[in-house]
Amino acid sequence: MQTRFVLIESSHAGNVGAVARAMKVMGFDDLVLVAPRWPDVLTRSETVERASGATDVLEKARVVSTLEEALGGCTHLCATAMTPRDFGPPTRSPRAHFEGLLSPEQGPKDPPEGIAFLFGSERYGMKNEDVYRCHVALSIPTNPDYGSLNLAAAVQLIAYDWRQALFARFGDAWAAATGKEPKYADAAQVAGMLTHWQQALADIGFLDPAAPKKLMPRLTQLFNRAELTQEEIHILRGIAKAMSESAAKSDGTGLPG
Repeated sequence: MQTRFVLIESSHAGNVGAVARAMKVMGFDDLVLVAPRWPDVLTRSETVERASGATDVLEKARVVSTLEEALGGCTHLCATAMTPRDFGPPTRSPRAHFEGLLSPEQGPKDPPEGIAFLFGSERYGMKNEDVYRCHVALSIPTNPDYGSLNLAAAVQLIAYDWRQALFARFGDAWAAATGKEPKYADAAQVAGMLTHWQQALADIGFLDPAAPKKLMPRLTQLFNRAELTQEEIHILRGIAKAMSESAAKSDGTGLPG
């Protein structure tokens, strides 16, 4: 199963190195940085020093400009946000969520083909719009009077609980539990479909771009719960295209002329 750690707008080079070390200790090596403060952060001396030998993780890591670029192949997104967001995904502890996600007693539902753990900037955490696109917000149970965690420490705790859950579900073969062809649409495909729908809904007059309220976050959560396949994404995009084409042929009111 593909496991990716995504750092959004990280601001401290040393933290990136420490994250690489935390990941390698737990057996993970897929690291993506979204718009970090330092474009050359993966090769800066402080990063390499704090990686403490996990240079192979740094060498494999990618730097991208947008979150969409970081999520290809990932079908289940986990935000790390201590404070629940209105209209956002449910908030759960990592261990409880992982047990439910991988439990064979959960019926015919397959485990996700790719999971991404998203971590926000050290300065201000995750933006609301990034949390909204996720399936769950993971909240690490900490001292209620002092819950401030260093970025690498948070990665270490999430990685440990995820590793334990994988071993419990797949045993020693967990690292090879990824050989299937993708069945579900990944996060980038879902995001593209939602962008298409947002435009189509505006075209037919259902969505006011000047006052969108919480329509798109709610639709995001609806489609996340549906666990869309790639074929279903194509169908939904076809519907959006048809809505826009119908609106273009109308008299401008969103209704057929």
